[in-house]
Amino acid sequence: MRRVWPPPGPDDPSPDTELDRDALAALYAHPEGPAPFVRVNFVASADGAVTVDGRSGGLEAPGDREVFGLLRELADVVLVGAGTARAEGYRGARTSPEREARRRARGQAPVPPIAVVSRGADLDPASPLFTDTTVAPLVLTAAEAPAEACRALAAAGAEIVVASGGDPETTDPAAIVAALAARGLGRVLCEGGPALFGSLLAAGLVDELCLSLAPQLAGPGAARIVEGPGLAAPRPLQLVAVVGHADGLLLRYRAAGHACRS
Repeated sequence: MRRVWPPPGPDDPSPDTELDRDALAALYAHPEGPAPFVRVNFVASADGAVTVDGRSGGLEAPGDREVFGLLRELADVVLVGAGTARAEGYRGARTSPEREARRRARGQAPVPPIAVVSRGADLDPASPLFTDTTVAPLVLTAAEAPAEACRALAAAGAEIVVASGGDPETTDPAAIVAALAARGLGRVLCEGGPALFGSLLAAGLVDELCLSLAPQLAGPGAARIVEGPGLAAPRPLQLVAVVGHADGLLLRYRAAGHACRS
């Protein structure tokens, strides 16, 4: 894995130098400044598909597992939509003594929780999200979510968080980010899906996009990384860094108008 862009400075290693874990962590370090900070992470094919056969796991992006693990390690919380959590079989974040020690050194909790957005709290309390985790997940739901469903998830260990904003029947992206920040979870890593990304983007809450470009052509029919209303106008991005690994590229963009340390 090597840094392709920006070009190395006089004190930087050459472009052919393999990035070790510390160098990669420095490249993806969160910016200095107040929280919250919302980083979105996706993998897509060269022709823009976000899934193959309905799952992102069908996209082979060299190096993305290492970077995805690093992004989770750097985050305070991993945010995901209920549909993606179900389709991808989400479970608690994987950890190790070394990862936990590095997080403690940064003043973070040893393991980041998974926060799932589900306006109806329609999740299976017997799924790995609740049964295979070292920290309790959060379920961000609407005020009008069925009480019975909320009680079942709470009994499975989840923290139920109402994040409705002005409409009790749905969730609100600003209320979601605010609720996480109020719990000290200001560095948010959103792993999708496209509708959740679209709602955060439409609300002006996305600070950064990390996109792994898989060297594949998925063909027609697949969704793209963002969808939803309120996105008629193109949103400009600024390239911060490019990492290459085998035939894959890992791109880091900042959203226009958001400060970010490169």
